[in-house]
Amino acid sequence: MNELTRRNEIQDMMDKKGLTAPRVTVESIAERIHSVEYVKHTLPTGGILRWCVINMVNGFSVTGKPSACCSPENDDEEIGKKVAFDNAYREIWQLEGYLLCEKLAEVPHAA
Repeated sequence: MNELTRRNEIQDMMDKKGLTAPRVTVESIAERIHSVEYVKHTLPTGGILRWCVINMVNGFSVTGKPSACCSPENDDEEIGKKVAFDNAYREIWQLEGYLLCEKLAEVPHAA
Protein backbone atom coordinates (compact mmCIF):
# COMPACT_ATOMS: atom_id res chain seq x y z
CA MET A 1 0.00 0.00 0.00
CA ASN A 2 1.47 3.36 -0.94
CA GLU A 3 1.45 6.58 1.04
CA LEU A 4 -1.41 8.24 -0.86
CA THR A 5 -3.65 5.18 -0.58
CA ARG A 6 -3.04 5.00 3.15
CA ARG A 7 -3.71 8.73 3.58
CA ASN A 8 -6.95 8.50 1.57
CA GLU A 9 -8.15 5.59 3.72
CA ILE A 10 -7.51 7.61 6.88
CA GLN A 11 -9.31 10.64 5.41
CA ASP A 12 -12.31 8.44 4.54
CA MET A 13 -12.42 7.10 8.10
CA MET A 14 -12.31 10.64 9.51
CA ASP A 15 -15.07 11.80 7.15
CA LYS A 16 -17.32 8.88 8.12
CA LYS A 17 -16.86 9.78 11.79
CA GLY A 18 -17.71 13.43 11.14
CA LEU A 19 -14.24 14.69 12.07
CA THR A 20 -14.17 17.93 10.08
CA ALA A 21 -11.84 20.27 11.98
CA PRO A 22 -9.00 21.81 9.95
CA ARG A 23 -6.49 19.19 8.88
CA VAL A 24 -3.94 18.38 6.22
CA THR A 25 -5.46 16.38 3.37
CA VAL A 26 -4.25 14.65 0.25
CA GLU A 27 -6.17 17.28 -1.75
CA SER A 28 -4.67 20.24 0.14
CA ILE A 29 -1.18 18.95 -0.60
CA ALA A 30 -1.99 18.12 -4.25
CA GLU A 31 -3.13 21.73 -4.76
CA ARG A 32 0.29 22.93 -3.64
CA ILE A 33 2.41 20.64 -5.86
CA HIS A 34 3.70 22.34 -9.00
CA SER A 35 5.82 19.53 -10.47
CA VAL A 36 7.69 16.34 -9.65
CA GLU A 37 11.19 15.37 -10.78
CA TYR A 38 13.35 12.30 -10.21
CA VAL A 39 17.10 12.02 -9.86
CA LYS A 40 18.81 8.67 -10.44
CA HIS A 41 22.32 7.90 -9.21
CA THR A 42 24.22 4.71 -9.98
CA LEU A 43 26.76 3.75 -7.33
CA PRO A 44 30.22 2.40 -8.25
CA THR A 45 29.00 -0.98 -6.95
CA GLY A 46 26.09 -0.91 -9.42
CA GLY A 47 23.43 -0.11 -6.84
CA ILE A 48 20.88 2.53 -7.73
CA LEU A 49 19.47 5.40 -5.70
CA ARG A 50 16.48 7.50 -6.77
CA TRP A 51 15.33 10.73 -5.19
CA CYS A 52 12.05 12.46 -5.82
CA VAL A 53 12.04 16.25 -5.88
CA ILE A 54 8.58 17.70 -5.34
CA ASN A 55 8.42 21.35 -6.39
CA MET A 56 5.74 23.34 -4.61
CA VAL A 57 3.77 26.24 -6.13
CA ASN A 58 5.47 28.68 -3.73
CA GLY A 59 8.91 27.79 -5.12
CA PHE A 60 9.97 25.51 -2.24
CA SER A 61 11.25 22.04 -3.15
CA VAL A 62 11.09 18.93 -1.00
CA THR A 63 13.04 15.69 -1.17
CA GLY A 64 12.82 12.60 0.96
CA LYS A 65 15.10 9.67 1.51
CA PRO A 66 16.00 7.94 -1.74
CA SER A 67 14.77 4.58 -2.89
CA ALA A 68 17.71 2.18 -2.85
CA CYS A 69 18.35 -0.92 -4.91
CA CYS A 70 21.52 -2.83 -4.03
CA SER A 71 21.32 -5.24 -6.97
CA PRO A 72 20.99 -3.53 -10.35
CA GLU A 73 19.26 -6.67 -11.64
CA ASN A 74 16.36 -5.91 -9.29
CA ASP A 75 16.08 -2.25 -10.25
CA ASP A 76 12.65 -1.27 -11.49
CA GLU A 77 12.17 2.39 -12.41
CA GLU A 78 8.45 2.45 -11.63
CA ILE A 79 8.90 0.91 -8.17
CA GLY A 80 11.92 3.09 -7.39
CA LYS A 81 10.01 6.23 -8.32
CA LYS A 82 7.00 5.22 -6.21
CA VAL A 83 9.17 4.62 -3.15
CA ALA A 84 11.05 7.91 -3.67
CA PHE A 85 7.78 9.83 -4.15
CA ASP A 86 6.25 8.36 -0.99
CA ASN A 87 9.36 9.31 0.98
CA ALA A 88 9.26 12.92 -0.27
CA TYR A 89 5.48 13.13 0.22
CA ARG A 90 5.88 12.21 3.91
CA GLU A 91 8.19 15.20 4.29
CA ILE A 92 5.58 17.52 2.77
CA TRP A 93 2.92 16.10 5.10
CA GLN A 94 5.04 17.00 8.13
CA LEU A 95 5.72 20.51 6.83
CA GLU A 96 2.05 21.10 6.04
CA GLY A 97 1.11 19.82 9.50
CA TYR A 98 3.49 22.30 11.08
CA LEU A 99 2.09 25.13 8.95
CA LEU A 100 -1.48 24.22 9.91
CA CYS A 101 -0.55 24.22 13.62
CA GLU A 102 1.00 27.67 13.21
CA LYS A 103 -2.16 28.98 11.54
CA LEU A 104 -4.40 27.46 14.21
CA ALA A 105 -2.25 28.94 16.99
CA GLU A 106 -2.88 32.42 15.56
CA VAL A 107 -6.68 32.02 15.75
CA PRO A 108 -8.18 32.88 19.15
CA HIS A 109 -10.24 30.00 20.55
CA ALA A 110 -13.55 30.48 22.31
CA ALA A 111 -13.36 29.71 26.02
